[in-house]
Amino acid sequence: MDAQDRAAHHEEGPRQRRGDGDDGAPSSRGIGRRRFLGYVLAAPTLTVAAELGEQVLAPTPAAAAETAVVPAVVPSLPGPADIYDLNDMLTHAALPTANLITIRLDPDGTAHFALPRAEVGQGITTSTAMLIAEEMDLPLDRIKVTLADARPELLFNQLTGASNSTISTYTPVRVAAAVARGRLLRAAALELGAAVGTLTAKAGVITSAAGVRLTYGELAVKAAALTDTQVSVTLKEPEQFRVIGTAQRRLDALEAVTGRKKFAMDVQVPDALPTMVCRPPTINGTVRSVANLAEVRALPGITDVVTVPTGVAVRGRTFGQCIDAVRALRVAWGPGTAEGASDATVLAELRKAELPLVVPPLDLITKAVDTRFTFHFASNSALETNCAVADVRPGSAEIWASLKSPIVAQEKIALQLGLPVGAVKVHVTEGGGSFGRKLFHDAAGEAAAISRAMGKPVRLMWHRTDDFRQGRTHPMATSRVRATYALGQVLSYEQRHTSVATDFGHGLGEIITSEAARLPVADLTFSETMYQLTQSTPYHFGLTTQLLNEVDHGFNTGSMRGIYSPNVRCAQELVVDALAGKMGEDPLAFRRRHLKDERARAVLDKVAEAGNWGRKMAPGTAQGIALHPEYHAFVAVLAEIDCRPETTGREIPDAYTGPRVTKIVCAVDVGLAVNPRGLEAQMMGGIIDGIATTLTAGLHLKDGHFLEGSWDNYFYSRQWNTPPELQIIVMPPTTGKPGGAGELAVGASMAAVACAYGRATGTMPTTFPVNHGEPLAFTPLPTTPPIPASPTDGRSRTR
Repeated sequence: MDAQDRAAHHEEGPRQRRGDGDDGAPSSRGIGRRRFLGYVLAAPTLTVAAELGEQVLAPTPAAAAETAVVPAVVPSLPGPADIYDLNDMLTHAALPTANLITIRLDPDGTAHFALPRAEVGQGITTSTAMLIAEEMDLPLDRIKVTLADARPELLFNQLTGASNSTISTYTPVRVAAAVARGRLLRAAALELGAAVGTLTAKAGVITSAAGVRLTYGELAVKAAALTDTQVSVTLKEPEQFRVIGTAQRRLDALEAVTGRKKFAMDVQVPDALPTMVCRPPTINGTVRSVANLAEVRALPGITDVVTVPTGVAVRGRTFGQCIDAVRALRVAWGPGTAEGASDATVLAELRKAELPLVVPPLDLITKAVDTRFTFHFASNSALETNCAVADVRPGSAEIWASLKSPIVAQEKIALQLGLPVGAVKVHVTEGGGSFGRKLFHDAAGEAAAISRAMGKPVRLMWHRTDDFRQGRTHPMATSRVRATYALGQVLSYEQRHTSVATDFGHGLGEIITSEAARLPVADLTFSETMYQLTQSTPYHFGLTTQLLNEVDHGFNTGSMRGIYSPNVRCAQELVVDALAGKMGEDPLAFRRRHLKDERARAVLDKVAEAGNWGRKMAPGTAQGIALHPEYHAFVAVLAEIDCRPETTGREIPDAYTGPRVTKIVCAVDVGLAVNPRGLEAQMMGGIIDGIATTLTAGLHLKDGHFLEGSWDNYFYSRQWNTPPELQIIVMPPTTGKPGGAGELAVGASMAAVACAYGRATGTMPTTFPVNHGEPLAFTPLPTTPPIPASPTDGRSRTR
């Protein structure tokens, strides 16, 4: 036992400073008073980790958090997601390897943390730094959070999804930071000959009662351990927080706005030249032959042209030369996996596969709202196109890409290349957006295949048109809903969601298999398990059933910012409005009467108050209101829309105009917001996604390919159809720990806009986006060549 370890047996200053009783028993005031185990690891400088058992973060059944059943409604039993949801599953799967994630303090006083999650713009590097700063009493600018390479030993602790990053890392990161702080205090006590309880730690400096100061950097080596040592710590109570819960700007903001932030395309690998792929005209088509390989290889700057499973890859000195080469290739293509498919054929397939509704309305006794909704394919393209750098050599490979499931990427690329997993290094770079797409390693796997075929390192970039036509999409779906009611009571609510299959081949399957014994869904199929773990209703609607069926695996799909939730919630909230109308109630009052949870009621009341619900509005304009619960968080959105002819009929070149959302008020309760400013940004992004998906942004499928080929003709929300009034209200802390936020606002905003549209036009919308159909508001780009010529009329498009 070294001197530090002996001191630890005699000094328990941090316990007294943080308010525990002398016996160390957990306080009754919450999780913050419990003692946690951590480790000081053997290392040249102070290195610490957390040790957590499952008992620390066991889920609380939703029923325990709910209020008693509201009188005058028919209560509903809790669903699987109310008891144990996808987020709980991911959190528990991550716990066993929490002690493998470490914080290191360098002699310059800087704390380093390699985050085993992906930063794709959601701000988790900043919020993680805030957790460390809080428990270490270290300034934010002295904390460096980087992204960890693929680490197979982390098992399920290196997957970014389901709004789980902050939830699953919140306690482990804080425990490790608290261990570091305690160790530094003990090192200072030995150095100064003082009792730990007489020392104070603030801003990276420890000060004695006599005013003697030691910086963390001066103590970093002295606080190190010769052997791994287990210690126990307590965490700060919320009332002691000085960093957590405060609005902080992103630590990478300056780098982002000045262009200094590093992405995959910024990685410098010797001889890694620009590379692009000539892709088929239909989804997942195959190469039969290439008529002019020699001619294309002779083009200026082109170094290599090879055939790979996804098309024909070209490598050149510049991306411009690669585009010229792709356009010059004459390829004979084989059929794809969705050959001949169109919106109409897929919709017919979905309707045939719908599971039956079982509760009929009874003549003279009950009535029903009975309708079907259609949700078209939506693009999962982010502002940063798919890209990766790969250097494959005999016996080894090295990959750089933005990856949310890097362990799976490493395993599958190793299998693809016939290499041991340990011979493949996968580096996680920051990403310019994801929305679920970077759960897949499409670009990384493709870059590895190209690099092996060429025998050279490559810098692969997808063209924007590649993203839209061969990339991941949110699947087309229908939602069949029937709700029965009588005598002012909702008696039953049935929802049958039918979707083109969502691809979950990115690591979640292994987690679900490992957690099968604890899941409250018996032996349901995989996709139905995902559905049940993510879908819940906030309302008491009597007998409630929500079921999924999936069809057609011929498309490249992904779980785009909410998996099923935005579509399911939009359909449900529209039916809620219809029920309120049929039963002669105000939509807000109807929702309040049927809500299960007081937190839901609080956010609903807040947006109604802030948005002046029920105010008199001009004909053709209206308000809509909606609520969404997800991953231990609640959000409500009030939307105002303008559907008057002078608005819907305005002309903008090469665009669909239609209705305009003029105002959004959003109230969000995530339990505890680590960084309220970051949470506001997440809500803003989700709101704009919801507006786009409701009104303008959808893909048109025809003859086995999507007609949209760029943001130019995929009408995501633009400046002229975003709300001029936007208010985000972050509710005060309610639970003492964070809930999910990344996907939360999409479903509520989509539903609120749809409800507002229905009230403004007098007709419930049932097809989304509402502008989907003919005639098209754009001229489709050709499919051959697959990359269009660069535009020369950019100035004319700025109007």
